[in-house]
Amino acid sequence: MFFKRFQLSRDIGIDLGTANTLMYMSGKGIVLQEPSVVAIDLERGSCLAVGDEAKLMLGRTPGNIRAVRPLRDGVIADFDAAEQMIKTFIQKGNEGRGIVAPRLVIGIPSGVTGVERRAVREAGLAGAREVHLIDEPVAAAIGAGLPVTEPVGTMIVDIGGGTTEVAVLSLGGTVLSESVRVAGDELSDAIGVYLKKVHNLVVGERTAEEIKIRIGSAFPDDVHDETSMDVRGLHLLSGLPRTINVRAGDVREAMAEPLNVIVEAVKRTLERTPPELAADIVDRGIMLAGGGALVRGISDLISHETGILVHVAEDPLLCVVNGCGRVLEDYKRLERVLDTPDFARITA
Repeated sequence: MFFKRFQLSRDIGIDLGTANTLMYMSGKGIVLQEPSVVAIDLERGSCLAVGDEAKLMLGRTPGNIRAVRPLRDGVIADFDAAEQMIKTFIQKGNEGRGIVAPRLVIGIPSGVTGVERRAVREAGLAGAREVHLIDEPVAAAIGAGLPVTEPVGTMIVDIGGGTTEVAVLSLGGTVLSESVRVAGDELSDAIGVYLKKVHNLVVGERTAEEIKIRIGSAFPDDVHDETSMDVRGLHLLSGLPRTINVRAGDVREAMAEPLNVIVEAVKRTLERTPPELAADIVDRGIMLAGGGALVRGISDLISHETGILVHVAEDPLLCVVNGCGRVLEDYKRLERVLDTPDFARITA
């Protein structure tokens, strides 16, 4: 029992997302899936809560407490909060065990700058002995079970909370990639803007997200467009709380603009793809991953716009973290997908 308590640490894979952080531990699988939110006590400068507990505080805090999302658009916006969050999550997942700090593999967007990459690496070093970075599209493709190490072209579209990553992969590397900072959060924001403009109703980000999950859709569907839900918020003209009824069809129109940005990114990447790889993609289809892939009808929309078959991965939310985990489990074979040097990046 004593030795079990002090066993050497396990390796950890982290999907450091704008909305959610997931953690994979070698030998155990996924051990943690919590929102990327930190609550800070401003008077003491200490961390009050992290994850699920902190998310409940968003938009509901008194003056001396601040609930923040340390990541914005897939990159670190608040370094101290991000460091605290990674540290806490590693302790939670490790259950306080291990005398050696673990090896970390962190998934990050492919379009981030060198400075942003260094920030993620340094935040990770707060609780680990070595930190490797993996581009999210590569991790998502490995997690979705695509043959990334074979000489076959595969296309992955990873729609997260802060960024949408479109990448064409072959032989374990990225041939082309594009990262647009429009994703799940922007879809929720678009719903909030629509309610403000049309119904004079102000809602918080949690309510907007709930509307997106419950009745949001990307492709016209006569039956679904008629469904509706009651939304509560603050009425701008009277300044009082109010409940209104919102139709799914209107929500779809509200989300049309950010969805169009995502579709355009997919089209641009297809235009730049070498012909042999393009032939493989037409043959095999496009794979969707990330939380945004759960939006109703998004695969139909991309398929309709590109004329290529679109599949949604089995567990779209877990693709990146499962990919990080597979790299750890099969480290020797997949080691070369980690830490892509800057000169090998093709940025749009």
